[in-house]
Amino acid sequence: MSLDQSDYEYRGLKAATWDLFRSGASEWEDVAFYRDMILHSGQPALDVGCGTGRLLLDYLSEGIDIDGVDNSPEMLALCREKAERRGLRPHLYRQRMQALNLPRLYRTIIVPSSSFQLLMEPGDAGDAMDCFYRHLEPRGTLVMPFMILCTGPDKRDTVTVDWRLSVEKVRADGATVRLWSRTVFDMVRRLEHVEDRFEIVRDGQMVMSEDHNKSPATCWYTQTQALDLYEIAGFEDVHLVSGFTEQTAQPDDVIFCGVGTRP
Repeated sequence: MSLDQSDYEYRGLKAATWDLFRSGASEWEDVAFYRDMILHSGQPALDVGCGTGRLLLDYLSEGIDIDGVDNSPEMLALCREKAERRGLRPHLYRQRMQALNLPRLYRTIIVPSSSFQLLMEPGDAGDAMDCFYRHLEPRGTLVMPFMILCTGPDKRDTVTVDWRLSVEKVRADGATVRLWSRTVFDMVRRLEHVEDRFEIVRDGQMVMSEDHNKSPATCWYTQTQALDLYEIAGFEDVHLVSGFTEQTAQPDDVIFCGVGTRP
């Protein structure tokens, strides 16, 4: 599938610093959760929004039959470079999740890191759910996390988190890499608007900076809306779990996962 430069968000320094800013991600609690889901539901598996291979490459190294799909060629290129260093040969596809057309079906589809919430249009969200359904084998499972992006007692329609240093890391070459962010939350429509500035500093001098702005950038769903997404697409045995556990989701959960089965 041919996608032009306007079709993907994770590019430039946003892609190049992804792993640097997430050191230790192999120890995140979702790693064991998705692995257990795949081993329970079955293989092959598909990692939607696989990015640089945070989950995909570890699972492949463990012998799990898993493919990856992402819409960013830069993230996929980084994934291939990492895979080559580890002696792995993943099947990677550049496609949008709302227009999947892959050569095989899967027993388990995971959509980690709240990637589904990058879809801003309700029609795209519905199309993606239909694509997931069509790419599952009968009795296959779709596992997908949802994150509530802004919580608290604030009753305003809009909540702004002004410019702040979100993260600072030192690269292998000694350069300091910084991410500054400004976020506006639309509490009525449950949308997140983000301005990011990436900076590279060497010997106290700014050598590169990039601005990455997206408005809106992410949306969030209530638990009822998440259940509706699954049920409208035709999934059965739909339920929500609390965070990355097997426990039933609670009303005040900030992170919950949807689990549904194709009939």
